[in-house]
Amino acid sequence: MSRVALVTGGSRGIGRAVSMALASEGHTVAVNYARRDDAAAEVVESILAEGGTAHAFRADVSRPEEVKRLFAQVEERFGRPGILINNAGTTEDGLLARLDEGAWDRVMNINLKSVYLCSKAAIRGMLRARWGRIVSLGSVAGVSGNPGQTNYAASKAGVIAFSMSLSKEVGSRAITVNVVAPGFIETDLTSRLGSEVVERVRSSTSLRRLGRPEEVASAIGFLASEEASYITGQVLVVDGGLAL
Repeated sequence: MSRVALVTGGSRGIGRAVSMALASEGHTVAVNYARRDDAAAEVVESILAEGGTAHAFRADVSRPEEVKRLFAQVEERFGRPGILINNAGTTEDGLLARLDEGAWDRVMNINLKSVYLCSKAAIRGMLRARWGRIVSLGSVAGVSGNPGQTNYAASKAGVIAFSMSLSKEVGSRAITVNVVAPGFIETDLTSRLGSEVVERVRSSTSLRRLGRPEEVASAIGFLASEEASYITGQVLVVDGGLAL
């Protein structure tokens, strides 16, 4: 069945792959983005070229007033979202001794507060429809930690705990809430790392390679599907064996 799917941070990297994958399944995709008009337009054009339905919606999902406006615009154009993919995220790495408060707050707001704001906005329609799928992006750092990423790891661990708790609140209305926790995936974020770091990560995975955005999108697409109707409150790690 075709649904309206909202993908935050849907214009690049994993978000782009998720937007494309959901559109290929017949869903109407609301592609949220924060800054890059050109990237968002490219995703929408690619979806339309494949016969899908999509539109780009600019909003900073860490800000309550912009989330309210985003959901109003999506509902006006397509209807209430039945699928929410909380993908928007960022990193500002540094050892805790030198990590300033601004870097802590920005990562927490974009990675965790956005999940709270968007999920709260989405469940209103899902509760009325007695159906919904919320899939949020975690990280292996939120499961096992990572030096230099106390802010990032804490935000992703928060996403996991938030999702587990919410799944217990809304499960009786056929709404599932899950987390996909990627390892190192070939995106803009990992491209900033030096070759030495990338090689060390690659050699630490069981599969001896980084993941592709499409591989994460496949896992997200499954959890957003009818076939995953009895899976909720779970963390699906997609990391090539990195955290083992």
